[in-house]
Amino acid sequence: MNEKQKELCDSHSYDFSGLKALFLNCTLKPSGQLSHTEALMNVSKSIMEANDITTEILRPVDYTIPPGVYPDMTKYGFEEDDWPEIFKKVMDSDILVIGTPIWLGEESSVCRVLIERLYGESGKLNDDGQYIYYGRTAGCLITGNEDGIKHCAMTIQYALQHLGYVIPPQSDAGWIGEAGPGKSYADEGSGGTENDFTQRNTTFMTWNLMHMAKMLTDSGGIPAHGNQRSEWDAGCRFDHANPDYR
Repeated sequence: MNEKQKELCDSHSYDFSGLKALFLNCTLKPSGQLSHTEALMNVSKSIMEANDITTEILRPVDYTIPPGVYPDMTKYGFEEDDWPEIFKKVMDSDILVIGTPIWLGEESSVCRVLIERLYGESGKLNDDGQYIYYGRTAGCLITGNEDGIKHCAMTIQYALQHLGYVIPPQSDAGWIGEAGPGKSYADEGSGGTENDFTQRNTTFMTWNLMHMAKMLTDSGGIPAHGNQRSEWDAGCRFDHANPDYR
């Protein structure tokens, strides 16, 4: 960057220190192999780290995470389940970014298992009696060599907001190369890392996640009235004459 660009970047007064972000890269490749999804995630990660946010990238494929919709699948016939370890990291993070490649127009199988396991925890409540993911924010990053960025983002972000995450404006981004076999995002000569549209959207996504996480943290999360499962179960109907289940 030239001096003018650096001044524009450094002149803001926002303080994001204390926030934590978890990047879950749902590539099918174990660590040690090049992941184009992770290469794009690193753009977002570097912006957060430049603003004093603690970050971590994990590949769920490195872990034993059975499919299912329960917190511990060893109770349902599986011998191993590393999900509880991942879930602790999820709950220790203010920001969650899910990344996935596109296969046959859809997010990866690893991504679907991840969403199922997040769903398996969603019935738990926080200290205010709200569902467990309230007060956190999330986004997604997509890569591939076929159409489907918006479709995958729609599916992932619908699931996350349904579970309780706040989805900020323009909180998805992605890159797809030429349709069919060809160069991927981080391949030399692909144009991916230089693509202005992708870099801009990834940057805007990152800042929107950071701003929303800061707003939620400073305000103590989503106000706890009208959305408390604990109070509903106790009989409160929040100003609407719903049936009284007795």
